[in-house]
Amino acid sequence: MVFSSTIFLCVYLPLVLLGYYICPKKGRNLFLLIVSLVFYAWGEPKYVFLMIFSILVNYIFGRLMDKNRGRQKRMKLLLVLSVVIDLGLLSVFKYTDFIITNVNAIFGSSFDLLNIALPIGISFYTFQAMSYTIDVYRNDVRVQKNLIDFGMYITMFPQLIAGPIVRYADVQDQLADRSVTTADFSEGVMRFVVGLGKKVLLANQMGAVWSEIYALGGDVSALMAWTGAIAYTFQIYFDFSGYSDMAIGLGRMFGFKFPENFRYPYQSVSITDFWRRWHITLSTWFKEYLYIPLGGNRCGLARQALNLLIVWSLTGFWHGAGWNFVMWGLYYFVILFIEKLFLLKALDKLPKLFRHVYALLLIVIGWVIFASDDVSVLLPYLGSMFGANGAVGGMDVYTLFTKAALLIICCVASTELPKRLFLSATGAMNEKAAFTIKSVMTIALLALSMILLIGDSYNPFLYFRF
Repeated sequence: MVFSSTIFLCVYLPLVLLGYYICPKKGRNLFLLIVSLVFYAWGEPKYVFLMIFSILVNYIFGRLMDKNRGRQKRMKLLLVLSVVIDLGLLSVFKYTDFIITNVNAIFGSSFDLLNIALPIGISFYTFQAMSYTIDVYRNDVRVQKNLIDFGMYITMFPQLIAGPIVRYADVQDQLADRSVTTADFSEGVMRFVVGLGKKVLLANQMGAVWSEIYALGGDVSALMAWTGAIAYTFQIYFDFSGYSDMAIGLGRMFGFKFPENFRYPYQSVSITDFWRRWHITLSTWFKEYLYIPLGGNRCGLARQALNLLIVWSLTGFWHGAGWNFVMWGLYYFVILFIEKLFLLKALDKLPKLFRHVYALLLIVIGWVIFASDDVSVLLPYLGSMFGANGAVGGMDVYTLFTKAALLIICCVASTELPKRLFLSATGAMNEKAAFTIKSVMTIALLALSMILLIGDSYNPFLYFRF
């Protein structure tokens, strides 16, 4: 079940909200646990048991570490075992066939693929579970003794499928004690509708453009290749940030305040800046639980390079079992290390517009690598972007003209400008008038999204496969 589906919007969500607020406060976590399992089971019933197993494993190891507080060696052993089980499950379900395929290719063997279906959201909920056990080991959070509360934390449907990656420390107090004001609920609804609009009105439309152009492979002009790449750049942003907006909005409706996941990443002036703005919760997770424990920036340059290489190789691999994801991770490792060495200081001396163009060019190229699951198509496509098939084709100008309005809307919508214009327009109004305007805009956006959603069959969510 996806948020941008009529079954979710018209049936599941209204029933869950009604049931949640009818339910006594003490029973609300159990209610959320049950409806979250139903939400997950809607698409993959058998993998509910895998999630329940993950909940039990991490709950038990958290309790055991708490009971062995002060016995450092035993605690470390328990932590290692829990992490091995978590990563083992993730590896088996996500990477087994990838490994078999590459072993067969390298050694000429003929091992059969297991054809294991990837459990939706396993990368996200595994990282959440690991954040809990690691923080219990570090004594950064209190151990959760209530299995229902812990299970609800792992399965909470707003962020279960594609994040944000909510660390246990972010919500531990909210699990036991939270309240929802009218302002909270209305803000949650508005945030959800904005995310839905991003997804349905922008991401889906840009996705159709990218699919059409990429299907031609490398046999396109530079103009068309860049148009397709920019379309995917907008698709993945509005798709993923839209989902995060919907998740954060849903969380507010149930009394949770999830961390932000995006901060206008296409306004970045360097790749270092980009990764402070894009998928913030994943970057934070790798920083807190891998980069800093490896030594972070506190060691020599060679060790820093190794630390970055490990982090970015795993960041790429986390996104999927494919060489394009590995290449994408290594691509960003190289750029980030060069920026760390000298480029950031050099960029700081240049005009902001130049730095912005530099960052955007590298980001767009990075998304082409990311999106190209067939490496044999990737190189010709990149070649087309740099003129291998000429600058402009016969129908290119017409094609670009028909998409120009949508591309301009996406350019504007990916910046802070709409927010600033709204705040400027309503700044002098009283609170009631501003709320009325915001409500009317929200209703209009919801209506338009629903009309398009019902009439359009193209409605993928890119990050579901991660």
